[in-house]
Amino acid sequence: MKNSMEIKFSALSQNEAFARVTVGAFVAQLDPTMEEITEIKTVVSEAVTNAIIHGYHNQPEGTVFISVTLEQDSIELIIRDEGVGIDNIDEAKQPLYTTKPELERSGMGFTIMENFMDELQVISEPMMGTTVYLKKYLSKSKAMCN
Repeated sequence: MKNSMEIKFSALSQNEAFARVTVGAFVAQLDPTMEEITEIKTVVSEAVTNAIIHGYHNQPEGTVFISVTLEQDSIELIIRDEGVGIDNIDEAKQPLYTTKPELERSGMGFTIMENFMDELQVISEPMMGTTVYLKKYLSKSKAMCN
């Protein structure tokens, strides 16, 4: 059985914590491990921060959209913005790559997402925004499959 939720909020940096906590609380119904919940919340933080800083250049008129779908053994996250988009997704996914070095950005957002999730797909079009699809299979379901 699928269970899903959607939220949208202003692209303000203070809303990153709201997104993190909200997604974490929703995902908690699947009883993930503490490590899994921490990884999911971290990924949400990275994706939302990317949308705010890179998608909207910290302009508060933007909106960040999050969709979460829970299944028996997995979590699917879709985090989307309608910002400037990414010109070169492969380049943006490289560790340490950042378009905002003046903000002391580490350039590790996509690397963290790839390491903490089982699937990552980034779709972006210049001036149309970016959509990040993420999927994580829970360890208790992996144990049942082995």
